[in-house]
Amino acid sequence: MDAPPRNELPPVLVGLLRGVLYREQAPQLWRDLLNLQGAARDHLRPLGLDLVVDDAEGYAFLRQRQADEADAEGEAPRLIPRRQLSYPVSLLLVLLRKRLGQHDAQGGETRLVLSREQITEMLRTFLPSGTNEAKLVDQIERHIARVEELGFLRRLKEDEAVYEVRRVLRAFVNADWLAELETVYRDHAQRTE
Repeated sequence: MDAPPRNELPPVLVGLLRGVLYREQAPQLWRDLLNLQGAARDHLRPLGLDLVVDDAEGYAFLRQRQADEADAEGEAPRLIPRRQLSYPVSLLLVLLRKRLGQHDAQGGETRLVLSREQITEMLRTFLPSGTNEAKLVDQIERHIARVEELGFLRRLKEDEAVYEVRRVLRAFVNADWLAELETVYRDHAQRTE
């Protein structure tokens, strides 16, 4: 087996280490990734990273290998930090994932596009309402900005108040994540009783 050309693999690895790689944002890098998947996996494995590629949806990202999947010599230090999410941000991710599932079930357009007002209304239902409506809206806007920062929402260039729900959300907010979240909230509810 021939070694991949050295000038194609480094940009692929750097792109993956920076975050989620999308087919539509970097078509040439995407083609190189598909051609060099095996070599990329070989380079990333010693770092404790797994390459996740969803060609159908057009995204790829790196996932830190779990402790039970680590090599026999011991666990490698974490390269990809775990992020603690607040309750409202976690809730918003769950709501967006549910909406994405409903959208997919309806068929038609592959992109789910929501306005800031639609997202605000989805989240408002689950947050305690106070006397200060403006403060609540500001808090919700901060939660939306955090989800955008995490890469699960992308603001559309044509309209700043409209977001595309990124399909990579399906890979992160899956049944395992939802079950883990439910356990955490159930434990928290029992402690506060």
